[in-house]
Amino acid sequence: MSRATLLPATDLDRLRRRIRALTENRPAVYRMMSATGRVLYVGKARRLRTRLLTYFRAEHPDKQARILNAASDIRWDYAPSEFAALLGEVRAIREHRPPFNVAMNRTRRSVLVKVSGGAAPKLYAGATVQQDDRRAYGPFPSLGRTLDALRTLNDLLGIRDCGDKVPIVLAAQEDLFGAPRTAACIRHEIGACLGPCAGFVSERDYRTRIDMAEAFLEGRTLEPLARVIAAMAQAAREESFERAAYWRDRFERLEWLLAATSRARAAVDLLTFVYRDPGDFGDDRAYLVRHGLVVAQYPWPGTPIEREAFRGVVTDQLAQPTPPPWPLPLERIDEILMLMAWFRRHPDSLRRTSAFKDWL
Repeated sequence: MSRATLLPATDLDRLRRRIRALTENRPAVYRMMSATGRVLYVGKARRLRTRLLTYFRAEHPDKQARILNAASDIRWDYAPSEFAALLGEVRAIREHRPPFNVAMNRTRRSVLVKVSGGAAPKLYAGATVQQDDRRAYGPFPSLGRTLDALRTLNDLLGIRDCGDKVPIVLAAQEDLFGAPRTAACIRHEIGACLGPCAGFVSERDYRTRIDMAEAFLEGRTLEPLARVIAAMAQAAREESFERAAYWRDRFERLEWLLAATSRARAAVDLLTFVYRDPGDFGDDRAYLVRHGLVVAQYPWPGTPIEREAFRGVVTDQLAQPTPPPWPLPLERIDEILMLMAWFRRHPDSLRRTSAFKDWL
């Protein structure tokens, strides 16, 4: 059921009275709307009435006050449970891209390794997927260790780490410039970057290094690690112990990254089951979760006929192709992270899961 207040947000007293009169303390997804009908903010509430009334107690420049002052309408949809509200919030944010969610929801516990787009992609870490990102891996538990490992991988393969505003001039474009160009930073001079900013590498050769980095993250090659092992062994043979220690440190960073990507993939794959979520008012739901994504949801099958019908749904789902292990689906990463966080915070919920094969 969807309800809406049709009063402008500038009349806060009347709006508060409407919220008190119309809302219930039930799980819900709510939307703050502009005068033109644009969704400005999406939130979820375990107890909707209590949650919405907190906005009227907020003072500028608090986030809640800014959202309320910008909105002229509040709409909401009740959900069977807190889990359903969380899922609805994630999907509504993905659909509407509300400006207040994009600008203010910056705190994330997880870290992603991402590959940008463009002629000379970058390999970098961050908490959110940007518009230019082409691939994403993770999530990873430690930002510091992830950054150290990526710095090693970038240096080893010559991948750039410069800002987005640095112009890219690949080798095939050299004839557009009369004078020789110099790299924008020292990394090219010390052999840590191929120099795509100054025409020192072709797009094809640079792409080969990016492909190798992606293959390493996906567990399809150990070539970067093999290079480090060879350099470490050479230093040891020459009794250059300081240099050997340097390469041993790089080996440990890449080894950690390889293990972390494997653990991340396993964690996502383990989120494959049927989850029975108890509704707050007896509206239990069955969620089909596959590789970290809710692919379908139905009322919990209680009768033999309902169970037989649900068995057919599970059979059809198992007949669908298995998604590739990497990379993560960019448009649904937030849903994967939400599911991982939910079962981490509510481990007892795992007792209400069952394997797909148990329904066959």
